[in-house]
Amino acid sequence: MRAEKQNISNEYLTRLNASPFFIVVDYRGLKVGPITELRKRLTKAGAEMHVVKNSIFRVAAKEAGVADLGSTLTGQLAVVTGQKDVSSAAKIVKSFSAEFEKPKIKFGYLNNQRLEGADIIALADLPSIEVLRSKLLGVIMAPATKLATIISTPGTQLARVIKAKADKGE
Repeated sequence: MRAEKQNISNEYLTRLNASPFFIVVDYRGLKVGPITELRKRLTKAGAEMHVVKNSIFRVAAKEAGVADLGSTLTGQLAVVTGQKDVSSAAKIVKSFSAEFEKPKIKFGYLNNQRLEGADIIALADLPSIEVLRSKLLGVIMAPATKLATIISTPGTQLARVIKAKADKGE
């Protein structure tokens, strides 16, 4: 491989190793303005999108330990990677795709597990990680809250009876 291609392959490899996920999209037909807008939205979510050369990306993915991508890399492709939440990046790509009818989600990988387009859309439909954490915390805290209520109820009822008796003057 020529030195220029080796440098590009190393750059792809660095991005893949730094990111727990990547999403491959077909950006064919998108003009520069919308691509720039998509990149801005992704940057706000801690992700980035880069246009890739298929043959060089295939080599970099193989070196990164991702399964052989073989013939799945065809057409004009871009790869979305990020350090944070995969669902937020998937939400942005899905909403952008609904808005502009492009890019088309092809497939992706999350922790070296392949995700098809439908799986990525399902990830996009999930609530954000903060919402999921708060729901989990609510589920964990519910039994403790109910226990505290049950323990304090007899004392509260007794206090009300005593107050009612005192108010009547007995």
